[in-house]
Amino acid sequence: MTELLLKYFRTKQQQVQWEKRYDTQCPYCSMQCKMQLIEQSVVSRKKYTTVGKDNPTSEGRICIKGMNAYQHALHSDRIKYPLLKVNNSFVRITWEQALNHIKENFTKIQVEDGHNALSVYGSASITNEEAYLLGKFARVALKTKYIDYNGRLCMSAAATAANQTFGMDRGITNSLSEIPFTRCILLVGTNIAECQPTIMTYFERAKENGTFIIAVDPRETATTKIADLHLKVKPGMDAALANGLLKVIMDEGYLDKEFIEERTSGFKEVQDYVMSLDLTDIAEITGVPIEQIYKAARMFGQEESGMVFTARGVEQQTDGTAAVRNFLNILISTGKIGKPYSGYGAITGQGNGQGAREHGQKADQLPGYRSIENEEHREYIANLWKINKEELPRKGVSAFEMIEKIHEGEITGMFLMCSNPVVSNPNAHFVKDALKKLKYFVAVDMFVSETAKLADLILPTSSYLEDEGTMTNLEGRVTLREASRPVPGEARHDWQIICDIARVLGKEQYFSFYSPEEIFNELREASRGGIADYYGITYERLRKEGGILWPCPDLNHPGTIRLFETSFAHSDGKAAMVAVSNNPSVPKESVSEEYPLYLTTGRVMSHYLTGVQTRKSPSLAARNFESFMEIHPSTAMKYQIQDKALVKIESRRGSIVVRTKWSETIRPDTIFVPFHWDDSQNVNRLVSNKLDPACKMPGFKVSAVKVSRIME
Repeated sequence: MTELLLKYFRTKQQQVQWEKRYDTQCPYCSMQCKMQLIEQSVVSRKKYTTVGKDNPTSEGRICIKGMNAYQHALHSDRIKYPLLKVNNSFVRITWEQALNHIKENFTKIQVEDGHNALSVYGSASITNEEAYLLGKFARVALKTKYIDYNGRLCMSAAATAANQTFGMDRGITNSLSEIPFTRCILLVGTNIAECQPTIMTYFERAKENGTFIIAVDPRETATTKIADLHLKVKPGMDAALANGLLKVIMDEGYLDKEFIEERTSGFKEVQDYVMSLDLTDIAEITGVPIEQIYKAARMFGQEESGMVFTARGVEQQTDGTAAVRNFLNILISTGKIGKPYSGYGAITGQGNGQGAREHGQKADQLPGYRSIENEEHREYIANLWKINKEELPRKGVSAFEMIEKIHEGEITGMFLMCSNPVVSNPNAHFVKDALKKLKYFVAVDMFVSETAKLADLILPTSSYLEDEGTMTNLEGRVTLREASRPVPGEARHDWQIICDIARVLGKEQYFSFYSPEEIFNELREASRGGIADYYGITYERLRKEGGILWPCPDLNHPGTIRLFETSFAHSDGKAAMVAVSNNPSVPKESVSEEYPLYLTTGRVMSHYLTGVQTRKSPSLAARNFESFMEIHPSTAMKYQIQDKALVKIESRRGSIVVRTKWSETIRPDTIFVPFHWDDSQNVNRLVSNKLDPACKMPGFKVSAVKVSRIME
């Protein structure tokens, strides 16, 4: 038997003619799991295997998306050459022709319409180096104030709430390693089991240690199943629910009075408002039974440690910033921050959702989380970039507001990098119509996405296997993504494309970079002394240590594991509390006789964002090849809709067609549709373009709709 096994393995070894290994990180969620792609030549074909690599965050785990990510990177549909639209068809051109085409059209627009007629739309999936460079490109090479990015649709509410409350925003105020040892966890609007699967082990360990987990979500998910208590809140009522929890905490004496007195401001205003509320009214408007509100508040209030995690379910609302601040009020009132096993976690969505919002892609921001309106900050960055402070543009507007300005004719040109706003933005018909009005539109992508189809010119970019650079994960841990696989065809890295365009525009002196590490070293200087201080982080340290939590102000600094141990980041050192009304300033859509159901949106495990990459992966596409509508059976029967039947969903803005999926675990007044598909299944066609006044987040999670069956 042993001889037969040895013979079998010898035969297998002989069949493997050669093998290559590529170290990298998953291109998808904010866990940024480290992994290795093994490429083998086996007889007459190539075989690919992905394995996880040990690291401080995911500890070697990878999920189904990471395991199959290589399939999109190696897909035959990859764009390999610049493509110019001629008579509504794309034709291959040279890079020299493409760059001259950009120079001619960008120059013409700015001569005719002014510098601010050009806009830049960035991404939270690109590296820190590329996010930094894109912000510099907009302000130095194009001299435009109009730059923002797709992270505005993802993390803006949590980031704004953290900045307003704590004075700074880092995804998690402590580290993932503390989760298993906290005594109570509040998961608000987060489905980590499907969106960040490799984080689940931390919560499973917490359960084993006796942690009490409370989940807030209108539907039952793989995440709510681990909870000891599931508060099935009515869509849009999260802020009111937080007020209910706060009222019980105040009524029953769970306040940390010493912490409130010494380390907070604004508590009296919060207390006065909350104590004026009636808990019975809160139970009625939130749909959460009053006894569950009491139980959740008591469990969180009485424990010595606790953590609050928020994600898109609570954040993607027109009062998302306020709602998150109200859950932070709970954390602060009970003194559960800045100490072991207690803190706040904003579960970042996109791979570099944290780092991409720190170094200059946002409309009001300069590198290091500096403000573009702060004179001292402007002077520091202007000196580093060797330009006059007066040359730096002032703040622009948010991503969707840029779309509105295109529609109005104020913006006539756009440079888009690695994003798909036609699918990801609300009121998708409006977005598509606006982009069609552009005089000139350049898209940088790996594939001809739904948005890239509208472009005049598409530039081919590299994938996660090919593009080296740093990423900052959901903890605020900076990691180095190694990438050594050759780019296909004539594709170029995002940072190279930016530098190439800057060169033809006559700005080469500001963009003469030859490697990502060279860009990172300038980023380090740009962030030095800022809130997000990366100065002490180097490629050498990242390779040696596996990742470093910012702020890290000098080369001997170990990185900051836990924030706010002695002081918050406001000038007075205190956390700023604010009363949050049950009646938001931007009214949300209410159900009516014509539109009787709430629509909420979200993700499924096998897909990522608008699905441009994951739908190119056969192993992932096969798991969810079409969209669906999750609906309670009693609601379905009311409208004579069978399980697995095609239905039409309509809002005041449009309609889509999807297949039903009965679920007894969703609220009867609510339906759920994932957002990974376009065309007739693009759920964002149904979403209003109203924005959160503080962060400009659209209200993806609350729309009023009606459903009807389609006769097949």
